[in-house]
Amino acid sequence: MKLPSPPGAKLLGLAAVFRCRGLLIALVGVLLAAGVVMFMGSGTSPRPIGQGWGYGSAPKFVGEPAVAQPLAALPVPQHPFMAANGVSNMHNDAYDTNTYDVSGPLGVHPQIRSSARALLGGECASVNFDRRGRIVTVCMSVAGPKLLLLDPTTLAELASYDLPQRPSTWSFNLRQIVTDTSGGAYFYLDEQDRAVIATSAHRIEIVGQVPTAAGTAFRLQQAYDLRGFVARPNRPDDKITTVLPDWQGRLWFVTRYGLVGTVQPHTGAIAVLELSGEEIENSFAIGSEAVYIVSDHALYRFEANPQSGAPAVVWRETYDRGARHKPGMINQGSGTTPTLLGEDFVVIADNADPQMHVLVYRRARAIAGNRLVCQQPVFAPGRSTTENTVIGAGRSLIVENNYGYDMFPTMQFGRTSEPGIVRIDLNDDGNGCHLVWESHEISQTTVPKLSLGNGLVYLYTKDPHAGRWVDAYYFTAIDFRTGATVYKILTGTGFAYDNNWAPITLDPDGAAYVGTVRGLLAIRDGTP
Repeated sequence: MKLPSPPGAKLLGLAAVFRCRGLLIALVGVLLAAGVVMFMGSGTSPRPIGQGWGYGSAPKFVGEPAVAQPLAALPVPQHPFMAANGVSNMHNDAYDTNTYDVSGPLGVHPQIRSSARALLGGECASVNFDRRGRIVTVCMSVAGPKLLLLDPTTLAELASYDLPQRPSTWSFNLRQIVTDTSGGAYFYLDEQDRAVIATSAHRIEIVGQVPTAAGTAFRLQQAYDLRGFVARPNRPDDKITTVLPDWQGRLWFVTRYGLVGTVQPHTGAIAVLELSGEEIENSFAIGSEAVYIVSDHALYRFEANPQSGAPAVVWRETYDRGARHKPGMINQGSGTTPTLLGEDFVVIADNADPQMHVLVYRRARAIAGNRLVCQQPVFAPGRSTTENTVIGAGRSLIVENNYGYDMFPTMQFGRTSEPGIVRIDLNDDGNGCHLVWESHEISQTTVPKLSLGNGLVYLYTKDPHAGRWVDAYYFTAIDFRTGATVYKILTGTGFAYDNNWAPITLDPDGAAYVGTVRGLLAIRDGTP
């Protein structure tokens, strides 16, 4: 019997044959050039993200509501120049632990709300919160990135600020667009609730909130022009990936093509160091003692020169970057932003073949013996990689497998990445580590998060068993202690619900948020 084709199958079929990608790029290029966008007006009621094929047949809830089982973990000190831990940046705190003290959704009468930002693009990746509990996020669209202030309950827009367009948008190359981590994808809130953003105009912009008769508006308060350093003769196409402060208030930034720099906030003095032949596509971690950056070749400890503030390499540890650019990776090298464990260790993953390894290093300036203390292979040989940061809680690490993810137009008709979520613990003596459990959930691209308040690891998974032609996406909770899946909540079907590398974020009240290619989702517990 011939099965019926789903609505839009002919259009989505273009994406399914993206290996011959000319037609899709041409189609996207035409739409981008035409400026096909549908942004909401400020203060309007959000339009929900539409459901795709198979929503009616996909299970809406799998499992049982959770019972909170709080966890203890090593404390993460509060960075003096960043907003409170848990609300300041994509990875929650300066150590990039991806953990929250608050309890997230338990799956009790779950409520889903969504806000569609734009027809083509509109993903809200980094979701942070000001001191009034309002969402501060940067959403990417073909019309250009926007800094937005949103109501956390209704997702209604309260204020907006236009950011410079990313040059990759005008390449009309979808693969280049979706692997571009510049232009505000990473940003942070400082201790004054100001958004600090590395823009595509080679500027660091500091944008504050000001009261108005209508409520709140964003205003540019400070900018640092880095064009003469970033767009250098040997790399005129370079772009800033991330900016973060060290514990003295100095601004550090990295660029895609290996530039590491500092800005003295009070004087505007800029100093840079180039890692020749290396790329940096992730954010970085900041301890009170140093800055930890991973390139596609090595992990670094940097410190600033006490007199000039210039970045200086304290140590460099190369890792196995493999021999190929694996499917599911942005480039050939580590896909992880470094994670700091307590005061002793720094964690990344490599890109080795046939199996990726989780690597734990001693991070002190000088050590006796080997700096590498753990090299744990994970996931199936020939099908292992991660492009997302490790969760670090105490001496435990959570890592997901992203092998096989291409990009959202090609991951349709039930196609998924490889399964795999693992927990690894450091040995009690601090030498070596071991696998505790492995889950076979499929978390294609999300930055996973851990709630210390209830003991749940949160993922955004895709269910390959939802039915032929059906692409079903679930907000999923697994037990930190055992790795068992506790519950799965259907958020939606169709490529509009693909999160395309956006993280899960918990707000101070315990609701969860996930950016998708069409906007933003909110998941919270309800009442009967």
